[in-house]
Amino acid sequence: MPTESTKLVIVTGLSGAGKTQAVRCLEDLGFFCVDNLPPDLIPGFAELLRQPGVEVKRVALVMDIRGGTFFNALFKALSFLEQSDLHYEILFLEAGDEALVRRYKETRRRHPLSPDLLEGIRAERKRMEELRGRASKIIDTSELTPQQLREQIRELYGEENQSPLVITVVSFGYKYGIPLDADLVMDVRFLPNPHYLPELRDATGQDQVVKDYVLGTPATQEFLGRFTDLLRFLVPYYVSEGKSHLVIAIGCTGGQHRSVVLAESIGSFLEQNTHYRVSVKHRDVWRSMSANRPKDG
Repeated sequence: MPTESTKLVIVTGLSGAGKTQAVRCLEDLGFFCVDNLPPDLIPGFAELLRQPGVEVKRVALVMDIRGGTFFNALFKALSFLEQSDLHYEILFLEAGDEALVRRYKETRRRHPLSPDLLEGIRAERKRMEELRGRASKIIDTSELTPQQLREQIRELYGEENQSPLVITVVSFGYKYGIPLDADLVMDVRFLPNPHYLPELRDATGQDQVVKDYVLGTPATQEFLGRFTDLLRFLVPYYVSEGKSHLVIAIGCTGGQHRSVVLAESIGSFLEQNTHYRVSVKHRDVWRSMSANRPKDG
C-alpha cells in the first residue's frame, strides 16, 4: 500500500458549501486531487499509489452526493482503507440553508437531489449526517468568503513554511506573441539589442558575454532597481487576495537576449529576497535562434 507518509484527505460535504474552492486550494498546496471519484474505485486507486515510481505523498479525493448510487458504497470504501492501514481524514464542508439557497440562486444550478431547492438541501443534509459524524475536520462556510476559506485550508493542510504563492518569471519574444497566462508584462525592448552585434547575435541571454553586455548599461541597472521595488510592493497584495500563481512575463523582440537576461536577474532577486517558490522559464530562446540561423542553399 502507499507509504505511511502518504496523506489522504477525503473532501466531502453539502453541495454548494465550497468543495470546489477547497480542492483548488489543496491542489495549489501540492495535493494530487481527484474530483467526484466513485468510492468503488478507491481500492484500485490505492493500488495505483503503491506502484513503483509513483511518489504521490499528498492526495485529496472529492466524494459527495453527485456520485448518486455510487455514493452508497463510501462507507465500504472507508472500511477498506482502515483495514489496509492507510491513514485518511475527512474534511466536511457545510453551510446554513439560507447561504446554500443564496449560492444556488446566484449560479442558477439545480440541486442534485430535487428540483425543489430547499427540499434537496434538507434531504442531502440528512443523508450526510453519518459521514459528518465521522469527519476529522468540519468547516462551516456560511459566512466565509472564498479567500477566507482558502486561508483556513492553508492553515489546516499547508506544510510548515510552505509558500502560498508560486512565481514564474518567463522570457518571451514579442514577434511570437505575449504569453496568454501572463499577469504582469514588462517590455524591455528599450534596452540596447545584442542582436545587432555580430559577436553576440548567435549567443543567448544565458551566456555570460550577453549578460555582461545587457547588465552593463546604466539603463538596465536603473530598470532592475525600479522594477524589483515594484515587485516588493505588489506581490504581498497578490498573496493577500488569495492568488496562488503569479506569472511575470519579460519580453524583447525575439526572446533570445535581453528578456532572458532580465528574467534570470528578476528570478534570482525573488529567490534571494522573498520566501515564495520561484521558477524561471525561457519560452522563445531556441525558437529565435533557429529563426536566425541561415538556411542551407
